[in-house]
Amino acid sequence: MSAEHTEARRRWADFAPLFAALSDETRLGLMDALAATPRRSISSLADQTDLTRQAITKHLRVLEGVGLIEAQRVGRESLYAIRPGAIEDLGRDLAALSERWDERLAALKRLVED
Repeated sequence: MSAEHTEARRRWADFAPLFAALSDETRLGLMDALAATPRRSISSLADQTDLTRQAITKHLRVLEGVGLIEAQRVGRESLYAIRPGAIEDLGRDLAALSERWDERLAALKRLVED
């Protein structure tokens, strides 16, 4: 296995927990809510769903654990927001992966057509 391949596998393995966190419909909904109105409390997020505050807390902890959101303590509440740069970092890596696949598919097309 080449060093480049090993490095690519390590980098994408780092993103596996992030993809797993985003694979849940509820967590995607929470990300959408935080994108629309940053610095939201658990109560305000729970008011938009049929989920309990405990369930919302569980999902927020998963998102926070993979670095997508951050909490700021204000008095007795924690306010949640999308962590700056988290989505951009992922977007850059996905764009790089897409570019590599485009190059490989173009090479395959040339090989098949020749």
